[in-house]
Amino acid sequence: MQKHPLKNDRLLRALKREPVDKTPVWLMRQAGRYLPEYRAIRQKIGSFLTMCKTPEIACEITLQPINRFDLDASIIYSDILTIPDAMGCGLFFEDNEGPRFKFPTQDLNSIKALPIPDPNVELRYVMDAIRLVKHELHGKVPLIGFAGSPWTIACYMVEGGASKNFNIIKKMLYDTPETMHLLLQKLSDSISIYLKAQIEAGVDVIMLFDTWGGILSTEAYEHFSLHYLRTILDSLASTNIPTIVFTKGGGQWLEMIADTGCDAVGLDWTTDLKIARERVGNQVALQGNLDPSILLASPEVIQREVKKTLTDFGNHPGHIFNLGHGLTPNIPHEHVAVLIDAVHERI
Repeated sequence: MQKHPLKNDRLLRALKREPVDKTPVWLMRQAGRYLPEYRAIRQKIGSFLTMCKTPEIACEITLQPINRFDLDASIIYSDILTIPDAMGCGLFFEDNEGPRFKFPTQDLNSIKALPIPDPNVELRYVMDAIRLVKHELHGKVPLIGFAGSPWTIACYMVEGGASKNFNIIKKMLYDTPETMHLLLQKLSDSISIYLKAQIEAGVDVIMLFDTWGGILSTEAYEHFSLHYLRTILDSLASTNIPTIVFTKGGGQWLEMIADTGCDAVGLDWTTDLKIARERVGNQVALQGNLDPSILLASPEVIQREVKKTLTDFGNHPGHIFNLGHGLTPNIPHEHVAVLIDAVHERI
């Protein structure tokens, strides 16, 4: 595949903690239900999984926010649960209930039976979508590939879907830790292979979403989440592709996350950006961390809060502006443009 030189490399420069002309900005869930053009496709296709598994549609959705907004990066339209789906766990989505699995992974035998998916066979649709997006971008902005962390994916697999209390997986963690580690190791191996295939297909940056790391105690986080994040990052080191790690609710472990070898740490809005910068110094870049709910407020409030976030980070290299979590469907898309312009107007 012909590789186009990047016209906008702000994100890559910020990840290397190099000076940039403007703070780079991209937004988690920037391709999604807040956009009318996305809702039109969703109404036509119906199935979220069908959209993810059809490379041409995934490509179109990935590019929608890039075509509408002056963003500094694109992120492939996919889902963190592609791996357990490829393992045969029977992923499906129910309205207003999120992801569910027909075959939860709750005992040693079911974990031993899980295959390691071939990313160029069972997950080829993701690689095909990446190649299509890279071709259509023509080097306009970098493309971010991603995966869920082993712990986060395991939460869905063991619980059988989304959970409020995580009782089943925490019981496994404390009762049979060796079983828990077997599942996490198998997921770690699968994710490493999957991300290497994404890099081969053309992504410029890798992000690991540790959505449920923050539900753990410090000791459990270190053993059951952070250890496997570090294992994956070690496996990617030779690729020289920059990496971002985001543990929602993980601000108390900032130094531990920075020590994994990642290039940037993502922060949610519960962590003070100024204090975070003081804690890590120049060791890593920082990504974040505006509360997405602020985008429901007036343009004047959005501009004020963007300015405050940028001021909190200060005049240092290594900041990627983002939200502390993903865009929600009820956010006016006009407000997203206000945010992006406010970031770029302040150098």
